Amino acid sequence: MIYLIGDLQGCCDALDRLLATLDFSPSRDRLYVLGDLVNRGPCSRRTLHVLRGFGDAATCLLGNHDLHLLAVAHGVRPLHRSDTVRDILDAPDRDELLDWLRQQRMAVQAHGWLMVHAGVAPAWDAALTLQLAGEVEAALRSPEAGDFFHAMYGNEPARWSDDLQGHDRLRNAVNTLTRLRFCTPDGHMDFAAKDGADQAPPGHLPWFEVPGRKTAGVPIAFGHWSTLGLINRPDLLALDTGCVWGGQLTAARIDGGRREIIQVPCQQAQKPG
Repeated sequence: MIYLIGDLQGCCDALDRLLATLDFSPSRDRLYVLGDLVNRGPCSRRTLHVLRGFGDAATCLLGNHDLHLLAVAHGVRPLHRSDTVRDILDAPDRDELLDWLRQQRMAVQAHGWLMVHAGVAPAWDAALTLQLAGEVEAALRSPEAGDFFHAMYGNEPARWSDDLQGHDRLRNAVNTLTRLRFCTPDGHMDFAAKDGADQAPPGHLPWFEVPGRKTAGVPIAFGHWSTLGLINRPDLLALDTGCVWGGQLTAARIDGGRREIIQVPCQQAQKPG
């Protein structure tokens, strides 16, 4: 069986319940976890141990919280008051866990689905999405990863251009893949609005509703947007259903031409605001 799973954010008890509900077996099944593996929930270290233990049976994407952990570990960013990744940073196997995290993916196309953590720019087709994801992955795994983290933060350039190079190119790719919710029809991204799709800033749309986007017709699965809730369309799966906020942890079974949504309730670990 093939399962896609929404944001975990260190809620390993919920992951355990979901895997039991699925009767998941790493010898038989495949997991694709759509990013934000850690942070804000109570068990970030254990979550990484569980996923890492599945080996090739689990493919994990990196979300903004995962990149934040790596930046903190490189001394580039401070811990925030709401961060719950100290259990990883203080762990005796810290280096092994962080190295494993750096090897994870920014985007994947498999089983008929393009998978990202947050979104895809209107000007990107699937091939360019995977190409840019690969460029970010190479930067994360390089000996100069610290330089990458120093340059990763910032909101500009807020619109994709084929002329982008260097850190500007990688920063735009990271922001698109891990932070995007709303953008204008020509692709300018807004990073302040975090409400549902009906609360778009003036002149903006949810990225997946932009007319003429180049991935129209490509089935895309993503997480990141808990206030959006579950979307289960033929061409779109939004699977962040607010586990860390006391919502649900959601999986979508996509194999064999059939689709099934499986959810388990989650204990609230963080309160909005």
